[in-house]
Amino acid sequence: MTSEHRDAMSSTQLIDRECVRRLLEADRDDATLVFVRGECVVLPDAEVDEAHRGLIVARRDEVLAWVPAGQPADQLLDDLAHRLDNIVRDLGA
Repeated sequence: MTSEHRDAMSSTQLIDRECVRRLLEADRDDATLVFVRGECVVLPDAEVDEAHRGLIVARRDEVLAWVPAGQPADQLLDDLAHRLDNIVRDLGA
């Protein structure tokens, strides 16, 4: 994929690198990524109400399973954002 194509894709992505970074760096083990009203929100699982349970994109522990030890590189964060963006779109965002 060319950098121009990647730049064009990133402008239309619903989940971006910074959203993934916030999830991974959350100080709670039960951090959950939820897509609410057009934006990604990281909340403790207990704070996700029933109305938003269907909008859960991923949980921190699930995403950490895709990350090797150490600080993830920007390219990995972009790849994870792309995966999670596809999940958001499947949810109907």
